[in-house]
Parts: sequence; structure tokens; C-alpha cells
Amino acid sequence: MMLEVAKAPVGSAAERVEAALRRSIIALEVAPGARLSEQEIAARHGVSRQPVREAFIGLSRTRLVEVLPQRGTVVVKISVARLMQARFVREAIETAVARRACEGFDAAIRRRIDAVLEVQARTAAGGDHAGFQRADALFHAALAEGAGCPLAWEAVQDVKAHLDRACQLTLPDAAAMRPLVDQHRAILAAIDARDADAAAAAMRHHLTEILRALPRIEAEHPDLFG
Repeated sequence: MMLEVAKAPVGSAAERVEAALRRSIIALEVAPGARLSEQEIAARHGVSRQPVREAFIGLSRTRLVEVLPQRGTVVVKISVARLMQARFVREAIETAVARRACEGFDAAIRRRIDAVLEVQARTAAGGDHAGFQRADALFHAALAEGAGCPLAWEAVQDVKAHLDRACQLTLPDAAAMRPLVDQHRAILAAIDARDADAAAAAMRHHLTEILRALPRIEAEHPDLFG
């Protein structure tokens, strides 16, 4: 349901380092609770320590890391309370997008979504978690664009990062991914039918998937939560 569309590695050195760290944190390649080394990260990216410090500040704004005086920078553990807030914000925005999409939808983007869903179905069948998540993000971004409100998807990005870390734990195999494709198709069918209530309900059901999985993943990975 939820991998973030990564921004292209352009811009300043600090922006490039921040984008790379963000991807690693969301993919759980850097574990919640891990301490980040300025020196190590600077060496890895071929930059001085100043851009790394700026990257840490950027990540702290979205609460993915915490900069602790005299103690360094630590990746924040997954917080159930923050997850619930993030899901609330995302649901409020994306159900509104679904309703707006029923008022009118760009035909070219509608055709593009069919191709995205085909890719997502293939990645689900093949157990390709990373590919599935990329297609998932493209689906939601295209809905907002097709409805004429691309800024809505941009507004979701920061809060979505917290959901994405948990989603890395909820989609272990093809059986877990396939229902999400069906949920996307249900959202799209309601939009095609111009049924705003059904589209909003289908989106709400889709975005509550994480709530159904949360007790299990928290019990299975207590070291990642805090």
C-alpha cells in the first residue's frame, strides 16, 4: 500500500544524502533504533560532514531520526501512536481525492493507471516487494494527478514515510500483496462509475489494511517499535 516515490538524486549534497538515508530508513535497511555515524555516512557518499548534518536535520523534521545533543543521531523506532496519526491524515486526504476523482478524471492518466495495475499485479505474483511498492505509490500519485490535485499526493509524503516502514513488515509474500491490487481495482471501479461514496469507502478500506496487520507485526518485531 505504501512505498514512497523516491525523489531523483538531484540538488545539493545534503539533499542527495537525505534522500538516500530516507530510502534506507523506510526500507528498514537501517534499523529503527540504530545510531547514525556522520563520519561513516560522509565517507560513503563522498561528502564532508556538513551535508550529512544538514541531512540529519531534514530527516528530524519528519521525525525519522532524532538528533540527541552529546549522544548523536538515532533512527526513531516505529511508533504506533504516530502510525495512527499518519494513517488518519492520509485517509482524510486520499478519500477526498477519491471523491474528487468521481467529478472528473483525466482520460490519459486513467489509461496509465491500467498499466500501473498490470505491473503491480505482476510484481505481486512474483513476490517482488520493492517493485510492488513502487507501483503502489505510482497508483496513488496518478489518482491525485488524474483528479486534478497532484499537491494532495505531495502532502501525503512526509506522514506516509512512517506508514511505509511498517508496511515493509506486512507484505512478506505474494499472498499478502494480491488483495491490495484487488482493493486498487475496487477504488478505480467506483471512480469509473462516478460513485463518490463507494470510491471513498473503497479507499478507506484500503488504507485501514495496516491497522489489521499492526497487532501481529508489533508482536513479531517488538525491537523495532517504541
